Amino acid sequence: MPRLIRWLCAMMLLMSVAALQGCGTINATVKDRQGRDLMLLGHDPVAYHTMGKPLRGYPALAETVDGKTYYFLNDKHRAMFRENPAQYEPQYGGFCSNGAPYALKLGSDPTEFEIVDGRLFMFGDILGHELWKLDYRENIKAADQHWPRIRDSGWRGQTLYGWIFRVSRYNTGVGLREQWQRKHPDKPLSYDTGGRWRNIVTKYPGWRAREGYGQPALGISGEDGPPPGTESKGYQAPWSRPPRD
Repeated sequence: MPRLIRWLCAMMLLMSVAALQGCGTINATVKDRQGRDLMLLGHDPVAYHTMGKPLRGYPALAETVDGKTYYFLNDKHRAMFRENPAQYEPQYGGFCSNGAPYALKLGSDPTEFEIVDGRLFMFGDILGHELWKLDYRENIKAADQHWPRIRDSGWRGQTLYGWIFRVSRYNTGVGLREQWQRKHPDKPLSYDTGGRWRNIVTKYPGWRAREGYGQPALGISGEDGPPPGTESKGYQAPWSRPPRD
């Protein structure tokens, strides 16, 4: 009987995962007032490359490519984007670059980013950003391998699937924190991610940054929060270190 129960539970779990595979947007988007699938909570993707800052774009200066809408700081940035969107768009659909190496599509905070080899990498929060730095070259390599396979999957289903059926190099959040702590024994690593229930079931990618969960509330540019044209400030952690050695 116990074996039958375990088998039935396993079948129910597999059915649930299959049902969720199409759930959630395929990119880290939110709806703006016009119903468009907005990336980066309205921050200008070109500004990360040209100015090195998360700058809030104007809804009136918008451009949509492959169903994703971006806001821009000025006409020059919009024209640059139109000429070559792939050069400026964030990697992995704007999802956390520390989740993508493990085939997860989760989290997005426009204040947490890196430019590496001309590519824009976003993170779900300062913690994911910090842990990614432990081995960012290998993380990029792994994420590039997984992304073609998971690109068109809904983010909720793909993240649940990735947690259950883990890739070969999978490392837990606990394991990554321990690894970071060994390198920085004098810096207590702490950050409230909001928990899996919120991040997978009841919320959406970018909710902590948008709503201000333990950090400044960004809202959506042109709708709430600071005005367009200004630089957004994220969570300032006392344990943060420079991006790369």
